[in-house]
Parts: sequence; structure tokens; C-alpha cells
Amino acid sequence: MRKHWLLAGNCGRDLDVHLHLIDWVIIILSLVICFTPALFFGKRAGKNTAEFFVSGRSVPWWLAGISMVATTFSSDTPNLITDFVRRQGVSGNWQWWAFVLTGVATVFFYARMWRRSGVLTDLEFYEVRYSGKAASVVRGFRAAYLGLFFNCIIMASVNLAACKIASIMFGLDRWQTLMGVGILNVIFATHSGLWGVLVIDMIQFFIMMSAIFAAAYFALIQPEVGGMSGLVEKVSALQGPGGLNYLNFLPDFTSNRDMLFAVFIMPLAVQWWAVWYPGSEPGGGAFVAQRMLASKTEKDSLYSVLFFQVAHYVLRPWPWIIVALASLIIFPDLSDIQAAFPNLNPALLGHDIAYPAMLKFLPAGFLGLMVAGLIAANSSTILTHLNWGSSYLVHDFYRRFLVRDRDEKHYVWAGRCCTIMLFFASSGMVYALDTAKDSFDLILQIGAGTGLLYLMRWFWWRITAWCEVTAMISSFGVSVALLILKKYGTDYSTSTDLIITIIVTTICWMLTIFLGPQNNRETMIAFYKKVRPFGPGWVAIRREAGVTEAEAAATHENFPLALLGWVAGCAMIWSALFTVGSFLYGRHLTSVLLLAVFILSTAGVVFVMNRLWSDGKRQTA
Repeated sequence: MRKHWLLAGNCGRDLDVHLHLIDWVIIILSLVICFTPALFFGKRAGKNTAEFFVSGRSVPWWLAGISMVATTFSSDTPNLITDFVRRQGVSGNWQWWAFVLTGVATVFFYARMWRRSGVLTDLEFYEVRYSGKAASVVRGFRAAYLGLFFNCIIMASVNLAACKIASIMFGLDRWQTLMGVGILNVIFATHSGLWGVLVIDMIQFFIMMSAIFAAAYFALIQPEVGGMSGLVEKVSALQGPGGLNYLNFLPDFTSNRDMLFAVFIMPLAVQWWAVWYPGSEPGGGAFVAQRMLASKTEKDSLYSVLFFQVAHYVLRPWPWIIVALASLIIFPDLSDIQAAFPNLNPALLGHDIAYPAMLKFLPAGFLGLMVAGLIAANSSTILTHLNWGSSYLVHDFYRRFLVRDRDEKHYVWAGRCCTIMLFFASSGMVYALDTAKDSFDLILQIGAGTGLLYLMRWFWWRITAWCEVTAMISSFGVSVALLILKKYGTDYSTSTDLIITIIVTTICWMLTIFLGPQNNRETMIAFYKKVRPFGPGWVAIRREAGVTEAEAAATHENFPLALLGWVAGCAMIWSALFTVGSFLYGRHLTSVLLLAVFILSTAGVVFVMNRLWSDGKRQTA
């Protein structure tokens, strides 16, 4: 009865999008404000590849941090979170909240070492860290594998979300949406390089934040929802699959064991360290490493990653979660969305499309702000991945292996050509994906088993380039084998697939450590002196480098202090995240207790940061 009442209410509304003059003014003004400053960086970006790909290594921490946040603020992110909430409740977000462990580890263990390496891309790192032909092989292979194949999957996922949003809001076909975002993003990515991307990201961040808060507000004031108190009351009354309580921060520890394992135990126990995922790479990498390498100093590198973690996990999720919870009231089933939007292509129908469906209720003016925010969300991610991907293909493949002795302007033009090619390749992949959750699972699956290797290579000299080659090949091979088995009727869960891939991949690269070729000692000594890695895994190399234990203690990082910072940083982010949620739910005692945890853990982070930086200044002196 309740469902029919809701459908009758929706059918009585005009759910078609009508952009008014004020909407068009806001959209055009937002685009002008975002993209015009980038036009002035074209000449600077064209000087050399260092300017085009890492902004001349002169980016302040706050700009690098905002850019990281804006890059992960893609048009597919609210769709993915909506999918999690509608299928698994708020606790389903532990599938990405668990990556707090990875991100904070990058802050306290890896950010400064990345900056000290002095490389242009994180793939150039391979020929600094490893030796011999294997180092060149892994650099070239990952340039094509990540820069082309993996990068195109990520951009296809983002553009798939844009297609779904444009379809439900404006009735556009996929090719029309792809052409629109392509013209905008390719022009600015090819013209302005990373400097333009950073400036666009900074402006777009504030537009996107304004838009998602507006979407949450207007979702809450719908008559069916009845404000925040009405949302909590009505969603609490809903019964999800297996008695699921949609509002819980943690999954049910008693009744639904399968979901508990898939969305909580697996991400926290294994996924965060074992899986390579863009934006949450174990040890840092991809566009996060690009921003760290572009930072002015080691201090800027460290602060930028910390700001990114706080903004990524605390500032953004709750407006999206609120809209997702409200969609459970207004559109309980997928059939309700299809009924409300009869012209929607059935191939695009999924739980992730509930977020753009909720945007239909935005009034004039705010609708224009949301459209501008969605364009900004798409552009901030696509621009970064176009620039990052072309840096791999040009600097780590084309320049390294094909054409070595041309001037800088030639490689800048090669980067611009690669940018155009990447967009067309990723657009083709859009037609191979169905939902944001599909691409999320695919990326996790292909990267499974490699994460521990990327963490350990900084702390143990015995890890070689052949280990990385073995890890990539075995991870990809097992993933393909599991996909084939599923096609022939063998149905494993996503968690089971991940565990199988992680176990097989880890065994393969661990065996390679002891059975494969070893690193050249001179290369290891040079790497040790330049990057100053710490921990017992480098004791043998430290001795061969002629560095005494006392000298190492005086010049290297404080491992126990970094460990304290990691624990305090994770507690700070999670407590802040759930303080906000408890306050919104009206659970004031819980929010006060969590706030106390947040204050104490923040004090711990500040203490560690000050100590690390004061130690760093003494080391430099």
C-alpha cells in the first residue's frame, strides 16, 4: 500500500527536467569561472614535460591536496555510494572506508620518500629502485598496462555515470554525452597540462561541494521524506535483505554473516593492503604520487596527502548517503525508477541510477548548480586521468623506449596526442560496463594480490622488479580464469574471487623473491642513499653503504613515531566520519563520545606531524 502511495505521488509530479534561464546562467558562469584560468597556463605547460606533467615541482600542499580530493570527486562516486547504500545499507561503505588504512599509511610512511626519489612519474621509480633489464621491462609494461588499459577502465566508469545522469535528466544517448564531455575535457587537458588541471580542480571542488549539499537538502525536504528526523524514522522501518538495517554504521554481526564478511571483515583485514585501487594505492601511486612528486617540498607532500584523506573520507560522504537513504523512501525498487522515468534506457537501470533520479527534485537555480557540479565532478577526474595516463605513455614508454633524443616540445606534443587518444579509447569502454559497482569490482579484482608488494618494496631490498612482473601477470591471469569459470556456471562471490586471487598472486611473487634474479647491490646502495628508506629490511644494504647504526638513527625516519601517527590518523578520520553521522541521526550521546575520540586522536596527529617535521629539519641541518 505504501509503495502504491509513493508511486502515485511521483506520478503526480512533473519529473522532467526544465532548465530555466537562471539555471543556464549558473551553468555558463560556473564553466567560465572554472576553465578560463586554465587558458593562461598553456604557454607554461608547453615549455617541457616537467611543467606539463608535474607543474615544475612547485605546487603548494593545499593545492595538491584539493586536487586529489577533486579527482576522486568524480561523477560516478555518488552513484557508487548510492548503490552500496541501497543494496547493503550505510555499512556497505566500509568497502571504501577501509582504504583509510592505506591512505594514512601513505601520509606517515611513504609521502616523504616519494618526494625524495625525485622522479617525474611513479613508474620512473622502477629504474631508481630496481636494476637490470627487469626494471625497464616493468616500467614499460606498467606504462601501457596502467596508462592505457587500467586508466581507460577508470575513465569509462566515470563517463558511464555521466551518461546515466544525462540520460535520466536530459534524455541524452551515450554518444551525445561522451561527445559533450569529450570536447570540454580534451581541449583543456591538451592545452594547459597539470597546472591547468590543478587550478580547475580547486575551483570545481567548491562548486561540487555546494551542489551535493544542495542535493541532500532538497532530498530531505520532500514530503515523502519529512526532514532528517523523518528520514531516520522511515528508513528505520524498512527491512532490507536478510533483515538489513540500512542506517547502521557497522554490519550485523549475528544474522547476515555473508554481508559482514564481504563489506567489513574482508576490506579491513585484507583488501586495504592487498589490492591496488586508484586513489588508495598501497604506498601511494598513480595521480596521488603525481601530486606528491609535484609538491614544492617534502613537507608539502606530507601535508597534501593528509588533507586529502580528511576531505575524502569526512567532508563528502554524508550528503551522498542522505540522498541515497532518501531514494529508498521515494524509489524503493528499481521498477519505481523505471515507472517514474519511462524513457530511461533499461540497459542503464541499476541501483546506482537512483542518485541522478533524486536530482529531479531540485528547483530552478539549484538545478543549474547541480548540473554545473556534475560537469565539474566529471571534468576534475577525467582531466587528471588524461594528464596522468599520458605522462605514463609519453615519459615512461614513448620517450624511454621508442624516441629518446628529441627536444622537450616534441614530448609535450606527444603528450597532447596521447591525451586525445586516451579519451577515445576510454569512450569505447563505456559500452562494455553496466554499473558503477561493476567497474569497482573489476578494478579491485585485477589489482588483487599486488598491494602488499607495493608496501614492502620500500622496506625490503630483496624485492625485485621481477616480483612486480610476476604479481601483475598472475593477478591478471587468475582474474581472467575466474571470469571464464563464472561463464561456465561456477559462481563465486566477489570476496571469494578476491581471496583466491590474493593468495595465488602473493605466493607467486614471494617465490620470485627467493628463486628469481636478485637486485644489483650498487643500485640498492644508491637508492638507499637517495631515498633513505627505513626498517630492518635495509640493514644489510646500510652496512654495505658504510652507514653506521648511529648515523642511520640520526638521519632516518622514526618508525615507531610514524606508526603512532598512522593509528592516530585512522582514529581521527573514522571518529570524525561517525561523529557527523551520529549527529545527523540524532544520537547525541554517541556523537559526543566520538567527538572526544576525534579531539584526542587529532592531538596525536598534530604531535606526530610536528615531531616528524622537526626531526626532518634536524636531519637536513
